[in-house]
Amino acid sequence: MVDFYAALGFETTHLQKSPYAVVERGAVEIQLYGLKDYDPSTSHASCYVLTEDVDGLYAAFRSGLKTTYGRVPTRGLPRIGPLKDMSYGARQFLATDPTGNTIRVGQTIDDDSPEAPADAAPKDVFARALHMADLFADSKQDFPGAARIIDRVLDLKEEQPTQVQRLQLLVLRGDLAQRLGDAEGARGWLETAEAVQLTAEEQALARDALARLEELRG
Repeated sequence: MVDFYAALGFETTHLQKSPYAVVERGAVEIQLYGLKDYDPSTSHASCYVLTEDVDGLYAAFRSGLKTTYGRVPTRGLPRIGPLKDMSYGARQFLATDPTGNTIRVGQTIDDDSPEAPADAAPKDVFARALHMADLFADSKQDFPGAARIIDRVLDLKEEQPTQVQRLQLLVLRGDLAQRLGDAEGARGWLETAEAVQLTAEEQALARDALARLEELRG
C-alpha cells in the first residue's frame, strides 16, 4: 500500500504493524488500516480530491506508477483510469490502490459541483451513453456492461452522434475491447476511430479521446 502511494508522490508519515499507515501529499492526508478477511474486489471505499491542476497530477501519477511497476497499470489492482471531462462539471481521473480504495482526483470546469450524483446523466442520448459507459467501466469495472451501452447507441438509426461523440464512443469501445482481452476487436474499433474526420475546433474538444487513442494504438 505505501509503495503504491509513494509512487503517486505521497510521503509515509506514520506506519505501524497493526496495520495502520498515514500518507500525505501537500494538503491531502490519507489514513489506511487493515481488516482481516477483507476482499479488495468488493471495496466501495473512495474519496474525492479537488485540485487546480488535474492534468499535472495525472501526468505525475502515471510517471510514478510506471517507474514503480514498470508500466502504467490500467486494469486490475492497482490501476489508474483515463483523464476526461465529465458531464457533471469536473475534469477527473480515478486511481485505485491495491486494496480497492478509489481516489477520484478532479478539477471543476464549470459551475456544477463534481460531487453531483454519479447517476445524474445528461439528457442527450449519446452524452448519456458516454456518461453511463464511463461509470460502468471506471467506477464499477463492468466492462461488458459498458460495451453493451456503447454498442446499443452506435446501432441507432434514427439519431446520430456528433463527430466528437462518435470518436469518444469508438475510442472507449476500443479501450473496453482491450480490457476484455479482445485484441482483434479493439484494433477494429480503434481503426474506425482513427478514420473519424474532425475540424480543428472538434479536435480541441476531443483532445482527451485523441490522446487515449494514440496511447491505445501505441
